[in-house]
Amino acid sequence: MWLCPLALTLILMAASGAACEVKDVCVGSPGVPGERGEKGEAGERGPPGLPAHLDEELQATLHDFRHQILQTRGALSLQGSIMTVGEKVFSSNGQSITFDAIQEACARAGGRIAVPRNPEENEAIASFVKKYNTYAYVGLTEGPSPGDSRYSDGTPVNYTNWYRGEPAGRGKEQCVEMYTDGQWNDRNCLYSRLTICEF
Repeated sequence: MWLCPLALTLILMAASGAACEVKDVCVGSPGVPGERGEKGEAGERGPPGLPAHLDEELQATLHDFRHQILQTRGALSLQGSIMTVGEKVFSSNGQSITFDAIQEACARAGGRIAVPRNPEENEAIASFVKKYNTYAYVGLTEGPSPGDSRYSDGTPVNYTNWYRGEPAGRGKEQCVEMYTDGQWNDRNCLYSRLTICEF
């Protein structure tokens, strides 16, 4: 007598797409997820770790990272791809693009468009301009009034190296380019200029 209900159950399960094992374990489509349970109590606090300066494995890893970074910087500086001045590192990929595209490229690389804030930084940026023999934008834009340049973050400029008679755009040239001699000129932002980033 019990064979009829069992056969009917198996037929219904086969029609619904469920599969059964001989051990009466059925597998079908998953059910609706239940509600999330309450958060359990926090476990016991583990033993304290070593201070960073005493952790030999951590210090060895940091030493390796420092060494690799110095090797990379050294190799790139020999190729003229990077230059370090104080805490800043300047780098160029040699490509010429518009001001906005340079800002985006530098941001993607984790930096920002190069901006000289003193004569040493100006000379470092100028070295790329000379190497590639093309002008470069620097991270300055025209402020609220014509001829009033600002850093890209909006703060007033505290160092300048304008070419004689510049800035002369009178509101029509919002960006600043660097000539191969390191002097500056205000320029429309849509020209293609050398990409130089600072980190």
